[in-house]
Formats: sequence, structure tokens, C-alpha cells
Amino acid sequence: MFFLVGIFLAVFLLLLLLLKKNKSEADIVLAIWLFLIMVNQLFNYLQVTGDLFNYPHLLGVDFPFPVLNGVFLFFYAMTVTGNNFKRKWFVGIHLLPALSLVILAIPFYMLSAEEKVFVFENDGKGFEWYVIYSNTLIPLSGFVYAVWTLLLIRGHRVKIQKNFSNTDKKELQWLMYLSLGLIVIWLVAIFFDNIVIYSAVALFVLFIGFFGINQLNIFNTFQDESPTASSPKTTQKKRKTNKSLIAPSKRYAKSGLNEEMASQIYTRLNEAMSKSTLYKNENLTLTELAKFLKVHPNHLSQVINESEGKNFYNYVNSIRIKEFIALASQPENKKYTMISLAYDVGFGTKSTFNKHFKANTGKTPTEFFDTTPVDS
Repeated sequence: MFFLVGIFLAVFLLLLLLLKKNKSEADIVLAIWLFLIMVNQLFNYLQVTGDLFNYPHLLGVDFPFPVLNGVFLFFYAMTVTGNNFKRKWFVGIHLLPALSLVILAIPFYMLSAEEKVFVFENDGKGFEWYVIYSNTLIPLSGFVYAVWTLLLIRGHRVKIQKNFSNTDKKELQWLMYLSLGLIVIWLVAIFFDNIVIYSAVALFVLFIGFFGINQLNIFNTFQDESPTASSPKTTQKKRKTNKSLIAPSKRYAKSGLNEEMASQIYTRLNEAMSKSTLYKNENLTLTELAKFLKVHPNHLSQVINESEGKNFYNYVNSIRIKEFIALASQPENKKYTMISLAYDVGFGTKSTFNKHFKANTGKTPTEFFDTTPVDS
């Protein structure tokens, strides 16, 4: 039963993905991954029921499939975080473990149908060395790629905080849990029987499909640069040809900025955030703000980091907290709930608001206003 659940879930979710409009590269990787899981589960089911032995020419076809789970977890994490595969050899390198399982199994593939069945029915007799290699490579590869994916997600979270003021649904918490889940499945495979393993796989597939299909394309707007903003290379060329420009200081040397340019950007930034209230845009991005200021996103990011000691994410949300406190302190706003005022200043969720309020004031909103005098 549990075998079939995993297969049907994979088929159903694969069909949903194939019918999805405007599929991203991440969706394509996810579809391939679900297909491989479906085929692997089908082979496992046929082997346990004994039906696979009626088709001995299929024995061993699925040898490389289990090792691909960790690989495609990593591939999916790469694409969903905006790290596209620009070089084909990069993909090829990661497929080498699976390829090794195929190449080393060539002697088995050359056996007659009766000999293949004999090997399977006798726990790999004559190919004990291959069983040891496979049983070592598969969990080791799964563990390595799961950890690698966790590190990739960690780097991704740093990246999005440099470019987004709202990271809700972008932190890939579910993908982190999925990586941990893959580790758990390999541990389960060591200590438990097939029923428990395939129950875990069925849940794993359901988790992949539900969250993967609904995962938004995180960097669909971030990589668009402002047509009016000068790129670092353009800025450097202008600096070389215009002797009147001030030479860049050491801290701005790599980006082409100088103290005067940075000061001008910072002044314009403060004016924009106070007069145009851009921070009230829940999904304000670094690129959008840079377009408004007509500067390059990299320059703006560096100015915020140097002048405020914060990344873009924390900078914008600290401004939102200040504005919230100002609004909530006004007697005429006491008729509104705190969360409604938080939404007004640009927060998208209560949890995000509470997190940043605590980070900026050291107190919860209730604690803060219970101890802070209200302007009369």
C-alpha cells in the first residue's frame, strides 16, 4: 500500500507540474526529480511483489536512481535560489556518482536473464563488492548533498536580505526541512524495514510536490538592473576619463565609489525614505529603490552597509519600526490595532513585524507601549 501511495503521489504531482503555466527552470528540475522518484518507487514495488522477476531484462535499470535524490535536491535548490546552470560540465560532474553505478554494473547487465534473477534472489551473490559500493555511495551522497543544500540555503538567506525588504516565502524554510528529511530517510533505511522506508518516501514526495509547485520565483525581479543607473564598470570608465572626479577611498575602491558619491547617494536615500515613504511598499526591493534614486543597486547596497551598518532588509524594516512607533504613539491612532498599523507601514505578516520590533527595541510591542509614555 505504502509503495503505491508514493508512486501515485509522484505521478499526480508530476502531472500538476507539467500542466503548470510559465514553468521556471526550477519547475523543470523538480519535474525530472519527481519522475525519477516515481520510476524508482515503481521498481521497488515490483521487486517486493516479485513481479519484476517476470521481466529480468529490467533488473538493475534502477541502480543509479537512489543516488540521484541528493543530487536533484541540490539542483533544485540551485535553480530556485537563482543559481542557474551556465556550464554543462557542472551538471555532468554531479552525475558522475550515478554514472559510476551504471558503469560498474556492466558485468551484471551482460548476464543472462536467469543469472540476473539468481543474483537478486541471493542478495547480490557474485557482486558483493558492488553491493558494498552501492550501499556506501548512496547514503553518503545523500548526506553530502543534503548538507550542501543546507549551506546553499544559508547563503541564499544572506543574499535575499541584501536585496529584499520582505523575505516572507523566500527563505526556503521548507527546503531546509526537506534536506533534513532526506537525511532522516537514509537513517531510516539503515534501521527499519521497507514498509517504514516507503512510508517516509511517500511523505517526502508529498512535501516536495506541495511546496515545490507553490514555490515562487524568488529572483524574477532582482536581476533586472535599472536602465538609468550606471554600472560599476561604466562608473570606473567615467572616473578614468574625467579627471575632475575625486579618487575613490580605500573602502570604495573595488566598486568605483568615492566619498562624495557615497555621501550624495546617502543624502538622496534619506530624503526618499522620509518624503516618498517608499518603505510602505511591502515588497520593496533594492533594485526598485535603486531605480528610484537612479543609482546602481551595488552602489546603493554598499552605501547602506557602510552608512547604516545594516543590510537592505534590516535597514528598511528598522525604518518601518520607527514609523510604526510614531503612528502608534499618536492618541488618534489608538482606535486601530497594532497589526493594522504595522501593515500600514509596510509589514506583510504579524510574525515579521514582531521579529523586527523585538530586534529594534528589545521588547514586544505590548511591553514597549506599557513602559513608554504616550505623547499627549
